[in-house]
Amino acid sequence: MLPRMKGLLGKRELVAGEGILIQPAPSIHTFFMRFAIDVVFLAKDGEVMKVAPNVGAWRMRSCRRAFAVLELPAGEAERRGIAVGDHIDKAEAS
Repeated sequence: MLPRMKGLLGKRELVAGEGILIQPAPSIHTFFMRFAIDVVFLAKDGEVMKVAPNVGAWRMRSCRRAFAVLELPAGEAERRGIAVGDHIDKAEAS
């Protein structure tokens, strides 16, 4: 539970190719974070339900019925072409 609560707090950045999968999590916050992130909300089957790009510090984002959140470096979702309706294998994202 503690790693899930901590998330990216204390990190200075996420390098391209890095990310964190948080589950279960229909919402996230970026309180106390030092950098912006892309937030990808996933259904239980890995379907992308919502993409919130470039979420800065002191923000909250949520997606009703989302099961998991994939946090990526800002710009990474667009760079990888991640869009609503895509499927992400959560086993590979772990």
